[in-house]
Amino acid sequence: MTWVMPIIRRLPDTLVNQIAAGEVVERPAAAVKELVENALDAGARRIDVTLRDGGKALLSVVDDGIGMVPEQLELAVERHATSKLPDGDLTDIRTLGFRGEALPSIGAVSRLSITSRTADADHASIIQVEGGAKGPVGPAPGGAGTRVEVRDLFFATPARLKFLKGSRTESQHAIDVVERLAMAHPHVAFTVNDEGRTPVRLAASTGEAEQARLVRLGAVLGREFQENAIPVNAERAGVRLTGHIGLPTYNKPTAAGQYLFVNGRPVKDRLVVGAVRGAYADFLARDRHPVLALFLELDPHEVDVNVHPAKTEVRFRDQALVRGLIVGALKHALAAAGHRASTTVAADTLASLTPRVAPQTSLLWEPPARPAAAAGPSFPGQYQHHAPPPVARELAEASWRFQAPLPQPAAEPPDANFAPAARNEAVPESAPPPASQFPLGAARAQLHATYIVAQTENGIIIVDQHAAHERLVYERMKQDMLGTGVKRQMLLIPEVVELDPADADRVGERAAELAEMGLILETFGSGAVVVREVPAMLGARADVRGLIKDIADELAELGDAHALKERLEAICSRMACHGSVRAGRAMNVDEMNALLRQMEATPHSGQCNHGRPTYVELKLGDIERLFGRR
Repeated sequence: MTWVMPIIRRLPDTLVNQIAAGEVVERPAAAVKELVENALDAGARRIDVTLRDGGKALLSVVDDGIGMVPEQLELAVERHATSKLPDGDLTDIRTLGFRGEALPSIGAVSRLSITSRTADADHASIIQVEGGAKGPVGPAPGGAGTRVEVRDLFFATPARLKFLKGSRTESQHAIDVVERLAMAHPHVAFTVNDEGRTPVRLAASTGEAEQARLVRLGAVLGREFQENAIPVNAERAGVRLTGHIGLPTYNKPTAAGQYLFVNGRPVKDRLVVGAVRGAYADFLARDRHPVLALFLELDPHEVDVNVHPAKTEVRFRDQALVRGLIVGALKHALAAAGHRASTTVAADTLASLTPRVAPQTSLLWEPPARPAAAAGPSFPGQYQHHAPPPVARELAEASWRFQAPLPQPAAEPPDANFAPAARNEAVPESAPPPASQFPLGAARAQLHATYIVAQTENGIIIVDQHAAHERLVYERMKQDMLGTGVKRQMLLIPEVVELDPADADRVGERAAELAEMGLILETFGSGAVVVREVPAMLGARADVRGLIKDIADELAELGDAHALKERLEAICSRMACHGSVRAGRAMNVDEMNALLRQMEATPHSGQCNHGRPTYVELKLGDIERLFGRR
């Protein structure tokens, strides 16, 4: 077969514009994002978005920004024409838009019209673009600001139109885009009108920046997030991190509730995903994810936002600094939350106790469904208790040293070993402290030798004694490990692990960090590392090869090594589980109060090591509603 040399030719401008449009405008939501960002860059204080047929038939964005004069309006629809790079410096980007591609790309695949007026102009001006063909600028009626209308999106590229989803799905994507931008700009009002509905109506927030942002986050993410959010405010080497994160017991089955903003720009970054996972590693199961909104502010020269035409990806100059700031700030905020558990725990509990209406019947009491083998309380949407996995004998023995008695508040300390009282033996008890004296109240009873009932100033608290003490022992173990360091054991024969050369280099670069966790290794030629010492807790039969490969995979995917830390924490967690007060052990009042006081003084005691809540709080009003008293 004879090959004929193909002829290289220039593509027509129309086709060039359509190819470029495919990179910027993949669906109606992408067009909405570009237009709303332009409105924010123009100083708008109110932005109204209208959708029809999911944005395919019509989408319009109206703002009250500074507007454009006719000469600027004509340039605005030209490719690579922008007012946002006055010095032409791509390392100093201080606006959301900067590429000069959005409007010409949208105009290349739709029927686009832009009407704009400055505050001092006598009238507005309008320009129209249809399938890339630009019309002249003419006068038009209109108020100060800009109105952009996009009709028949992708009519010029019908192949792209075929790949769009249904109208409701496309509308939801557009709404998500507007809500993300609204989170970062709480002082701007937003509305979205969709076929006569107004799914988004956000008034401009007032007041201090942090409070205004929390109000906006509550309006977008829901009142429950606002009630269970912890503020984050940290700064290091010119990089500032602010925002709000959810309590560990307020979590989701996916990471869809995690939002990151860099200099006001919503982005997606795997470095941050890994940092968040590391910060919450002690509190959540691997299949649960926190809800949070984080806002990074740093010098534009320290971050590259010109990575992708959609501007949703960034690259940080100092990734280690950003990751360390996020992990440290989140851990500090979670520690400051103390023993708090989310309000959703009580709400879920009340929901399981509330009478339900059966279809076509009168009001009936329907007890919540529950697995027969469940050993602990069931919280809808949360976790069910599972028996801990078996622990090696040497680990079980090591765990006994962490069973030191809790400090006792009474003048005469009770039994230091929490020894169960005989069934018919009277247990001497101290006078109960007043309920209003402590956040978790005063112990009043123990149910089924498993649950502590405490009375607070305005309600009751039910504590899972095993889950609570498990967290206390675990935190004590972590402090002990920080004080003495991770004990290591030397391998009799060093383990050589062969890896891809790039993976071996990544692991070798983190050798100092891994050494802090008890893993001593070094590069061994090209494409291998040699492991000389491992954490003693892993035991003599540790799968060193598998551990190193897991670390290499995580460094490649997330930029961080979680495998070793997670294994150590899993062992500590199992040791804490076996070294804790067991369900079924009777406790006297002093011992129960000692547990409550220790919970109040211990960070993260609102959830156990598996992410389940350690206590449920019911306000007096909630209890009265259960009995129909209010």
